[in-house]
Amino acid sequence: MAADTAVVWFRRDLRVHDNEALLEAADAEEVVPVYAFDPREYGEREFGGDDSFRFEKTGPHRARFRRESVADLRERLRERDSDLVVRHDTPERVVPAAAKALDADEVHFGTLPIPEEMGVENAVRKQLRGLNVTPRRHWTHTLYHLNDLPVEYTEISDTYTSFRETVEDRATVREPLPEPDLPAAPVGAIGAGSIPSLEDLGVDEVASDDRAALRFEGGESAGIERLDRYLFAEDRLREYKRTRNGLVGQGFSSKLSPWLNEGCLSPRRVRREVKRYERERVANDSTYWLLFELIWRDFFQFQFAKHGSDFFRRGGIRDRDDIAWREDDAQFRRWANGETGIPFVDAAMRELNATGYQSNRARQNAASFLANNLRIDWRRGAAYFETQLVDYDPASNYGNWAYIAGVGNDSRDRYFNLLKQARKYDGDGEYVTHWIPELSDVPPRAVHEPWTMTEQEQAECGVQLGVDYPEPMIDLEESYRKLR
Repeated sequence: MAADTAVVWFRRDLRVHDNEALLEAADAEEVVPVYAFDPREYGEREFGGDDSFRFEKTGPHRARFRRESVADLRERLRERDSDLVVRHDTPERVVPAAAKALDADEVHFGTLPIPEEMGVENAVRKQLRGLNVTPRRHWTHTLYHLNDLPVEYTEISDTYTSFRETVEDRATVREPLPEPDLPAAPVGAIGAGSIPSLEDLGVDEVASDDRAALRFEGGESAGIERLDRYLFAEDRLREYKRTRNGLVGQGFSSKLSPWLNEGCLSPRRVRREVKRYERERVANDSTYWLLFELIWRDFFQFQFAKHGSDFFRRGGIRDRDDIAWREDDAQFRRWANGETGIPFVDAAMRELNATGYQSNRARQNAASFLANNLRIDWRRGAAYFETQLVDYDPASNYGNWAYIAGVGNDSRDRYFNLLKQARKYDGDGEYVTHWIPELSDVPPRAVHEPWTMTEQEQAECGVQLGVDYPEPMIDLEESYRKLR
């Protein structure tokens, strides 16, 4: 029997397409969508218990993207004669209050496997039960549905390859759900509310940087447009596997992650469009590789469902206690500011700070330098990425950091030879000079290791190490010897 009134609590599923929570709620006679800007998501947080440090949870890049995504969702709902109630308060206050004021029978929402998000969900459910309102949980954010895994999520492999082969052989991806016809949304009874500004959220606004690969505009509309542009308008997918390790420009990779992580795009919709591309254009290893990357994303979601908060321990899910992690505020600040004196690392960090984005290749090398060469607590680096990234996802971010730090889903130590990586992926120095203009006149042979230049060569290139650009903060080769 359909409910008279249903509330839809939007979380990281800011879309109308392929949204089970919205579709199921649409059977009610009245549906009221609600979004809460949780104040705890902004401002300073503490991380780490006894060895804690403080960090800003949501920085300006993602906060801007999220505001735009909520605004776009409201507009798309209004186009369908619905609306979105927006509040700046905790979900456990906002959602039950809306349900009570509207005399709702049900609240539908997407569930997330991260401990903090689960804590918020449980608090909301507790309040709803006290109001005799039925909470309805939905799994809305992965390619493979939780209920379709070949084994219980507690039994999935901790190794990606084994997980991927299992789901590819024994599971099926569901087709995206249709956009629902939405009934009336009586938001007038409680007022739609306004979307808080960055200032309201306590986040400083940053100017856009002309050097950015892409200006990531938040929202389902922009996400769908980016998907169509990359696959069909620019026909980039046919070469994705070859170009995905690029560093400069907007077209070398799909760059769908911000929209996927905020839920503006469904991974099942991405897969559907890839399959259409394969039918209409070409099917090759590049088209498969984009799906391969979506399964990586799923892997970490299900890993967090399995291991929970163990991923946030310094020793990780492997509970390693044989690494002498260090605390060094000065060295950490140099890494975070892009002032290590290692150009490939500095370019990556300067891009991150200016734009909220790094390519996969850049972020792996930047993370490896902090965790492996400096041996600074990897969680501090992961928390810094959490602040800065426009495409931050808890499972992918902390899962990948743990992987690189040697405490996650791999039994091997994973460190990157930074100079070898730089020469392979930025042989002409284009990426480094794009983000470190003081090295613009340094020839490619020296741009990744400017400390090899004589004083005369430095003068000829217009850069003096220690003045215009830092001396390297460590001896890379010595740090590698300690890792071997």
